[in-house]
Amino acid sequence: MKILMVLTSHAEMGDTGHKTGFWLEEFAAPYYVFKDAGAEVLLASPAGGQPPVDPNSEAEDAQTDSTRRFQQDDQARKALAQTRKLTEVPIDAYDAVFFPGGHGPLWDLAEDPATVALIEDAVNKDKVVAAVCHAPAVFRHPKDGTGAPLVSGRQVTGFSNSEEEAVGLTKVVPFLVEDMLKNNGGLYSRADDWAEHVVVDGRLITGQNPASSEATAEAVLDALKH
Repeated sequence: MKILMVLTSHAEMGDTGHKTGFWLEEFAAPYYVFKDAGAEVLLASPAGGQPPVDPNSEAEDAQTDSTRRFQQDDQARKALAQTRKLTEVPIDAYDAVFFPGGHGPLWDLAEDPATVALIEDAVNKDKVVAAVCHAPAVFRHPKDGTGAPLVSGRQVTGFSNSEEEAVGLTKVVPFLVEDMLKNNGGLYSRADDWAEHVVVDGRLITGQNPASSEATAEAVLDALKH
């Protein structure tokens, strides 16, 4: 079982002067779900090397058992510092691809041609494709075999408009994940703000928010078993 995790390389929160990147818990929790299940995990990003972590996700009140485990895990920290360049990674070698969230993906992964091509290739080859929180932004441009948006007619979730409003970034982000998924024909559903919510539509798996990251990863493992 081989799983590719793709992280953002984008560090700037629009023109606010604040930093962003990937959300630490949304990487660490799935990473250990996969590793503890015996999966081989490869980390990649558009630029390669160390992806930027959202500084807010390193605050004490954002820490979980998984993030604390990661901070003590020299091997995992080294792997994160040496992500492969996404253009150098063939999807054929992997059974699933997982996109952790954070605001960064809204700027780079959502618009990156290599990411779009990877997702379309993965879906065509019946791989499991999963994304959590802001990372369903990656489904903005991929198409299915008919040329329709990949999520059209499919059950999906992602960071909700009300959650974005709650963190005060509605006017900062380039687009709202919920709106984009709906505009692309996705059958969007959600739970209450910050409540766990995972949607499985065949081999397409999405999670709503940070509370959903571990369950989204577990859904990936379930999909790989079947």
